[in-house]
Order: sequence, then structure tokens, then C-alpha cells
Amino acid sequence: MTSTAYSRPSKLPGGGGNERRLPPRLMRSLTTKIEPKKLGVGLLAGCCLALLTYVSLAKLFAIYSPVFASTANMLQNSPPSSSSPAATVPETEAIPPQETGNSDNTVDPVDLPEAGTEPQEPNFPTAESEPGLPAALSKADAEKAAAAAASSEQKQSEESGAAAGEEAAKMKCDENGVDEGFPYARPSVCELYGDVRVSPKQKTMYVVNPSGAGGFDDKGEKRLRPYARKDDFLMPGVVEVTVKSVPSAAAAPKCTKQHKVPAVVFSVAGYTDNFFHDMADAMIPLFLTASHLKGEVQLLITNYKPWWVQKYTPLLRKLSNYDVINFDDDDAVHCFPQAYLGLYRDRDLIISPHPTRNPRNYTMVDYNRFLRDALELRRDRPSVLGEEPGMRPRMLIISRAGTRKLINLDEVAAAATELGFNVTVAEPGADVPAFAALVNSADVLLAVHGAGLTNQIFLPTEAVVVQIVPWGNMNWQATNFYGNPARDMKLRYVEYYVGEEETSLRHKYSRDHMVFKDPKKLHTMGWQTLAETIMKQDVEVNLTMFRPVLLQALDRLQQ
Repeated sequence: MTSTAYSRPSKLPGGGGNERRLPPRLMRSLTTKIEPKKLGVGLLAGCCLALLTYVSLAKLFAIYSPVFASTANMLQNSPPSSSSPAATVPETEAIPPQETGNSDNTVDPVDLPEAGTEPQEPNFPTAESEPGLPAALSKADAEKAAAAAASSEQKQSEESGAAAGEEAAKMKCDENGVDEGFPYARPSVCELYGDVRVSPKQKTMYVVNPSGAGGFDDKGEKRLRPYARKDDFLMPGVVEVTVKSVPSAAAAPKCTKQHKVPAVVFSVAGYTDNFFHDMADAMIPLFLTASHLKGEVQLLITNYKPWWVQKYTPLLRKLSNYDVINFDDDDAVHCFPQAYLGLYRDRDLIISPHPTRNPRNYTMVDYNRFLRDALELRRDRPSVLGEEPGMRPRMLIISRAGTRKLINLDEVAAAATELGFNVTVAEPGADVPAFAALVNSADVLLAVHGAGLTNQIFLPTEAVVVQIVPWGNMNWQATNFYGNPARDMKLRYVEYYVGEEETSLRHKYSRDHMVFKDPKKLHTMGWQTLAETIMKQDVEVNLTMFRPVLLQALDRLQQ
């Protein structure tokens, strides 16, 4: 049967009678040989060939495009982001080793390419495996493009880093040297921000400060002696540290140790072998300056005393998670994002609210809590009388080996025992944690005016302090050095003033001497005169007059 699907009329359309026509048999032969199935296969094969040609050419140019090559190289060689601590280091410097600071932002090494390997796009061939392209030429072009891109990026990074450093660089100083009603001048304290480089060997702290702004002199410097008591007699012995403003990182010493945490530079010169001054001139100011940093701070100490650092290691460890740096014997250049030069302080053994010195409103109660945590002192409240059958309140009497001894100490201890106290007599030593634990176990602390009364800082809150005030118009010293601090620590304070007949001075001076007739005048003649007269006495209290004071201490303990 003959198919008529592709049959055509024997006469072409529009053709005349004279047109040439194909033989009918040939026409039928051609139309019957072209079947629909074979025509579809041919079209599909043509499309596949065109698509293969397109993919090959597109793949060739995509792999070896200079843009792709430069991007791959930049991914390998790009500097750390601005959030990385190393971003503050100039591009020309190698990143120094990280000394202090947590490692939360460190990069897992398994995420980094191995040295000497090129970053590869997944499933794409390398230049050597791609046929038909000169590998050396393509690599040269790619490296040239990558170098140009990296140079441009480095230039932009340096410009933005300089701009950021200029904006961040800052020095602010608290130079409010005199506090109303308090005769001791306060030392200056400076805070530095930005790229801060500390060179102990040069006794200099460099601040990268392109603008040059700040409280610097004509030479771009600021000089401080970082001891927390501005005493003209003491200051010449305190190491002087220079803060120097430099216009660029290149003008500052190269960092050899990079720190992620702030620095605090201070001195332990002066009177710091005396427990009162250890607290008033060093530890309390250090707490006020650095406790808000929660241990993430690096301490650098000038006028370094190894025995002092060892003595107060538990407290220093509580304030800083890092080993103290000896500022007097260190050749490195330490780089910090922030630094304090000097320590903020208040009055002796007192911390009061202040907008700049104490913006977080710390109190001496906070300092007491800090001490209990650092020294693991277990009592924060005194014993409650009557809580346990047969329990007696504990009294600690601090003895003195030098001046201002309590001559009849044994009689006083016996009188206190008769009144119901469990009495212990002890003298402070070099073992601060051990003596602190002894003080913390007491409910009442009794001592003659002197550094021993400083140990009241270890007492539990609401314990009782009894101060025996020597002869010689010592009211101001007694109240300001120990009376007011005791009240600020929420302790219950009792005092006893020695009379003329209770001082050993009566054996040394006549009753017509200034010591007895006008002791107030001695206070106007300077510390040395006072130290050679009033301060060199011992006391022997009248037990008849002193017994009510012991009863008052017992009564205050029950309030």
C-alpha cells in the first residue's frame, strides 16, 4: 500500500506547462525514504554537538580568566580582618607572638591551606590538565593580576588602618591633684587608647597618634611617676615613665609581644613595705583601677620588689590572669590596645563614688569581698551571741614589736577574758593569707593606732574594731585612717583616747613641754617632728577606765 503522507502533486504549484518536472517515480522514492523517526534523531545529534562546543569554550575561558586567578590568590594571601587583634600591627611588621588574651578568636589550623599549595576550586582542572592552553603564559598572567590586586588591597588597608588609628588614638589624664578636706595630693593617672607600645627598657609608652592631639607637651611627651601617693618626699625615688606621641607605626618601636588585653603600669616604691601603705597606696588603688576588667589585664610594675609581688601573689592573681611583668628588667616591646599609667585612688582605706576615679561606684565592702574571694576567707558575718551554747565571742589583740606597744597587754587580755571573750594575741607577719584567716575568724579586733589596724579589712562585715588612740592630738589620724574606713566597711567602731597618765611620754618630757601643753602645734611642724615625738610612745591603759570600752565592744557585737 502506498503512503500518501508526504505525497506531492505531479505539478509544482504555480508552475507553467513548460516547467521541468521530476519523474514521478523519483519523487515517490525520496519521500518514502525520509521517515520522521530518523529526522528527529538527526536534529538531536546536531543540538548536542552545538552544546558541547559551547560548554568547552565557556569552561576554557572561565578557568583561566585573570579575574578568577587574582581572586584565588587574594583568598590565599589576604591579611586578617579588622576584628583580629593582629590587624593593629602595621603591614610592614610581622605579627608578634600573642602573650596575653583569650584564644576565642584563633583560627583552627585545619581550615588553613597547607604551605606551598594553591587554592583549588572544587571539581575544576588545573592548568596542567587542561589541553590546548600554554600553562606558563596563563600562570604569569594570573600572578601579575593577583599582584596588582593584592597591592591595591594593601594600600586601601593601610589607608583605612591609619584613619582608624587616628580616630582611636587618645590619651586622657586625671590630674585633679587635691581633694577638698584631704591634705594629701592625688597623683596623675593617664589612660591610653589605640596602638600603645610599651618599652620598659626605654621607660617609655608610645602612642601611635597621627593627629598629635592630646595632653602632650611641645615635644609630644607626657611624664609621670606612677605611684599612688603624690608625696614630694617620695616621688624622686619613683621611676619616671614617658608617654610619647608618634605620628605613625613606623616611628614607634616594632612590637615583639602582642597582647589582647589592657595594661596597667604602676609603682610599688615609697612606703610599700608597710601594710597600711601596701593597701592604701597599691592594692586598693589597683582594685579601683583594674577590677572591672575581670582578670583580663596585664600588670607591669616599676620599682619592682620580688618579695612584695610574692607576698601579695594571691591578690595580684585575683586581679590579673597573667604573670606580672617586671618593668625594670624587660627588653621586649609590648603592644596593647589600651593602657593605664598610674593608679586611681581615693582617701586612705576609703573608696567613694566619683565620676572619673570611681565611675562604677565600688565601695570598701566590694574590696572586702574581693579579699575574701582571693584569700578564701570563709566568714562574712561575725558570730551571733547565744546561737550556740557555751560559745564565746572571739577577740584578736594585735601586738606591736616597735613603737606604740600596749605595755599592759596581758592585763587587758585577762580583763577581756573575764568579760566573756575568747582572746588571741598575735603579731602580723609576712604570711598574709595565714594572718588574714586569723583576723577573719575574730569577732572583735583590738589594737593601738598603727598599721596593724589595717587588718580590719579581713574582718567579717559587722564585726567590731577597737582603736586605742595614743596621746598627742591624734584625733584626725585616728578618725581618717581607721575610724571612717571601718564605718565604710560596715564594721562597728569603738575608740579609746589615752590620757597623759597612760602614755610613756610622761617619762621622757616634762609636763611643761609642747608634747603636753600644745601637742597640736607639733602637727604643724611636719611629719619628721611628729615621728620623733608623738609617734614614739607606748601606752598603758587604765583598766578601770578601759573596762567599759570592752563592754561597749561586747554590746556593739550584739546589735
